[in-house]
Amino acid sequence: MKELRVRVLFGLFVVAAVLSWAGARLWDTFGTLPRVPVAAPIVLGVIAAVLGATALALRARLKAQRERRPGAKGVDPLVAARAVVFGQASALVASLVAGMYGGTFIFLLLDGLDAGPRRDQAIYAGLSVVTGIAVVVAALFLERVCKLPEDEDNDKPQGAAA
Repeated sequence: MKELRVRVLFGLFVVAAVLSWAGARLWDTFGTLPRVPVAAPIVLGVIAAVLGATALALRARLKAQRERRPGAKGVDPLVAARAVVFGQASALVASLVAGMYGGTFIFLLLDGLDAGPRRDQAIYAGLSVVTGIAVVVAALFLERVCKLPEDEDNDKPQGAAA
């Protein structure tokens, strides 16, 4: 399984933000703008909390297993792999969603926040960007926790003698 690259996540964020900003501009010419749901930052925050709690729990179990504490519960490799896949999928989707709300947030800031509903929408969009970034950070932390230690033999070139 390949590690997530921050550049890929950032690229997804930027592309989604630009497309969302352009779409919001186009949509606003028709007189309305799609609403940013109040639940968006809440759902993203819950996902970030679940990812963070999973990472902390797995880290504690792996540490206890490495230290060979009596009664330590080990981590099934399949459970760790599933957690990493969940984290990677969450990070990819969260970077797209955060970019989408980021583009809407920028549009609302540039268009003006005179009206109360637009100000509320900008707050919800800004909070969604922040919690989307929290999901990405928690997913990267989970991925790092579940990473296997490097094998010393892999550091040597192929033709080197032992």
